[in-house]
Amino acid sequence: MLNSTMSKLTISTILILSSLMSFAQGWHYLGETPPGTTPKEFAPHILKKEGRVEFGSTFSKDGTEFFYSIQSEGFADILYMKYDGKEWSKPKVIFESPSYGLNDPMLTPDEQKLFFISQMPNKKDDDTQDHDIYYANRTKDGWSEPINIGSPISLPDVSEYYIAFTAEGHMYFSSERDARYQRDFNIYRSELKNGKYQEPEMLPSDINTGNYEADVYVAPDESYIIFASSRRSGYGQVDLFISQKTADGEWGKSRNLGEIINTPGPEYCPFVSHDGKYLFYTSNQDLYWVSMDAVLK
Repeated sequence: MLNSTMSKLTISTILILSSLMSFAQGWHYLGETPPGTTPKEFAPHILKKEGRVEFGSTFSKDGTEFFYSIQSEGFADILYMKYDGKEWSKPKVIFESPSYGLNDPMLTPDEQKLFFISQMPNKKDDDTQDHDIYYANRTKDGWSEPINIGSPISLPDVSEYYIAFTAEGHMYFSSERDARYQRDFNIYRSELKNGKYQEPEMLPSDINTGNYEADVYVAPDESYIIFASSRRSGYGQVDLFISQKTADGEWGKSRNLGEIINTPGPEYCPFVSHDGKYLFYTSNQDLYWVSMDAVLK
């Protein structure tokens, strides 16, 4: 009888502690209830405003920082929210300009640099409007001024889009440098060696098809990538696809994520939460999220 009573108390204690832990963790993902395998808008009551696009979102590893981009009538800006242990701050613009856009933020694995893309001129006499990859260093007061990453990643008169990092710091991004037609991007990988990014290598034809392939997210262990593509076999203007590594370490044939996620409109800017549970992306100008159970098969 005593053992049975203690067992019941133990089970009861575990349930109470579990409930308290869940309550204490309710601030995760801006306090939103996680989705299942059906996508839903992410925090529309906080982030959404009519007439603008929300895109390019990312969280810090501990979940206390949230970055995303917006675009309305002017150029794109980067916004930031912070959880202080009690509540989330209101969205705050951290990078903006009346003359060019700044968007698609992504933290490096050590979270000491914030990468993004921008049309800002790299030199005073530079009047080109191509997108380059920039980064800002984390400082005690926020972030440094943007720094162009330069060659061999950013090339003159060529646009580079979106950035993602492996756990080791290798970079995936897209560029129109080898495109047959203007605005047709391909996806590249650049190794980080001794603190420097090496000459990028274009991913194979199972991923780069000669269409628009961009906005690549890579799993930290490089087991899969999710990216946007404008292939005719898709469901709409731009769809999200996935390619998974095969047993021999090669990229497998890319697969459309299907009509549950893809719509007649554009889907882009994928990001997977650091716990690997949720895919965030933009669909028809709004931020959505969905369980990775709908993605990995």
